[in-house]
Amino acid sequence: MQTVTERVFKLAPPGGLFDETVIHNLFPDSSDGARALLVHRACQEGEILRLKPGLFVLGPPYRKCEPHPFVLAAVLHAPSHISLESALAHHGLIPEAVYQVSSVTLGRSREFSTPLGVFSFRRVTARAPRAGVEAVAVARNAWAFIASPLRAIADAVYLNKEITWNRNGLGYLTESLRIEEDDLRSLPFEALDEILDSLCNRRVQAYLEGLKGAVGHAE
Repeated sequence: MQTVTERVFKLAPPGGLFDETVIHNLFPDSSDGARALLVHRACQEGEILRLKPGLFVLGPPYRKCEPHPFVLAAVLHAPSHISLESALAHHGLIPEAVYQVSSVTLGRSREFSTPLGVFSFRRVTARAPRAGVEAVAVARNAWAFIASPLRAIADAVYLNKEITWNRNGLGYLTESLRIEEDDLRSLPFEALDEILDSLCNRRVQAYLEGLKGAVGHAE
């Protein structure tokens, strides 16, 4: 076992995730070049996996628990929250597993192809980024910000600029996203005003208002 692997293993970071700050703290008397060489050798041996510059995870034999993909998404690109198909799958609203973790961010759109999967981040402008977003326990001592079903739908409509209520109606959700109409009728709409005020988008507002009326939540 490489020296850096051994020391990180003893540290036992949650999910085996760690960054350059951890390396610096473990080897405070080494130069930047020496620390980089230690990491490079451990990566060559497969003991450490590089997720992006400055972010690493211990290889499978050396991590004591698997990093939850939602937690991994949060450290790959912040600020962000799990949304779109990933959030809808988490809430049990779409039938199939989602193999790419989809998030929304205030920053620029990015995609990371890592040894632990593909993670995409789509930019959504919002005045209150956490509107309709909840902190959810996804594993022991592991939390992630996940869009509520209504916020995930709002983010999807925002990003798919050709979608309008008048043109697509429920069909976008029931046919394109394959959400059951019965599940749409059980959606909570308490955060609707908060979400609409945050996104401040007339097309999204019209879609969500149309959805609210169509599934029996009209006031």
